[in-house]
Amino acid sequence: MTPKKHARSESQTQDDYINVDDALKHPSPKRAKQIDEDTPYENLCELIDETREKDSKVRNVLHWFRSKDIRQEDNKGLHAAAQKAKEGNANLITMYLFSPRDMEWHGTSPARSDFILESLRILKGQLEEKNIPLAIVVSEERGTKTQKVMDFVKEHNVSHIYANMEYEVDELRRDVSVAKHVQKEKDLAFEVLHDQTVVIPGTLTTGNGGPMKVFTPYHKAWLAETKSEPSLLDTVPAPEGNDKSAAETFKALFDTKVPELPESKQYSSKEERDRLRKLWPPGNEAGMNRLQHFLDKKVAGYMTHRSEPARDPSSRLSPYFASGIISVRDVLARTKQHNNGKHFDAGDRGIDSWVREIVFREFYRQTLVITPHTSMNLPQNLKFDFVQWEEDPEGWKKWCEGQTGVPWIDAGMRQLNTEAYMHNRLRMNTSSYLRANLLIDYRMGERFFAERLIDWDLSNNTQ
Repeated sequence: MTPKKHARSESQTQDDYINVDDALKHPSPKRAKQIDEDTPYENLCELIDETREKDSKVRNVLHWFRSKDIRQEDNKGLHAAAQKAKEGNANLITMYLFSPRDMEWHGTSPARSDFILESLRILKGQLEEKNIPLAIVVSEERGTKTQKVMDFVKEHNVSHIYANMEYEVDELRRDVSVAKHVQKEKDLAFEVLHDQTVVIPGTLTTGNGGPMKVFTPYHKAWLAETKSEPSLLDTVPAPEGNDKSAAETFKALFDTKVPELPESKQYSSKEERDRLRKLWPPGNEAGMNRLQHFLDKKVAGYMTHRSEPARDPSSRLSPYFASGIISVRDVLARTKQHNNGKHFDAGDRGIDSWVREIVFREFYRQTLVITPHTSMNLPQNLKFDFVQWEEDPEGWKKWCEGQTGVPWIDAGMRQLNTEAYMHNRLRMNTSSYLRANLLIDYRMGERFFAERLIDWDLSNNTQ
């Protein structure tokens, strides 16, 4: 079903999009090339070089949580904010910007929306035990996000803002907008750190100095880099907490509530909600318990059976990675420990094979910062934007419902519709069938996946 349309954020322009009233809206190839030549990522990095260096007197220090770092454990931005607050004998406060219309815009599934909000409830409780408030700031309109952040900062006498980098175009543009506002303030600093990956996207390069664009050499370089620089896997502690007086000082922030699911993101039934919550329990502890189960029970056979969906060989950690509920460094450090301290390409072959899939996750983020148009409903190779796709409502309906008559494809789609999840091999096969056999626009399938998957990750699912 086509989602409701909402106004674009202040960082978007009419020129950015064609077919604006279409759920499959995207820039023209000409505009996409312009974006690739002057990327939002590069723009943000240049601005942050200025805003982080401000010599602001430490007052209250803010960590701004995003939908990809919902944890206190090994959170680089949160740790940096806590350290700054400690150095200045100041209070640490935190914030989550809730934008229901962003959820509509990006087609976030009910399962993923609920998973994020329930994990936020857990995180809020953990921080409150340390006298650290997690304020929920609601931006009803997409275009008001920057102003909401700046109003919060001024109202609560914040001197330093910390956050973790998100690599999608919309989120980068949001941060560019905030950084430009911070530039105008004399006593306010803004720092954005890299937390989603072990190796910063764009830093693994070819012999010619350009960023690597092919996975196999990237994988080899990643293994070499993490072997020569083991500190890349170092983790940081959770924040120590504020003085007890913070509970009264920031009472209004402590009193903010994690919102309920928006009307458009409700489950179809209480049975579905309860079933999926049991299948995907929220929070860091649940994620790390799942990791330990995988290492103890599954990883040894992963290389042999990873492409056999019926065996359920996967770790099922993808929702926890996608929302930053677990840290990739923490996961890899524990995996290395399970491998008796050996590097990932030595020792257990199952570990070698599984970690390779995690490296794919890092590679896709590198690809995204190099060619940002891939997060804007366009193919990586822009010449394929001119493909004339079939209009086949009947074929589309059968694909969505798992009724094509092709057992392998139907099994994958039924798993998606039942579990809000699909094995990776089936994702590739079902999407290929839609595009290559039914000749239906792959973007329709991409949107369908986004609206149903609990682990939807634009970098992983669009490259």
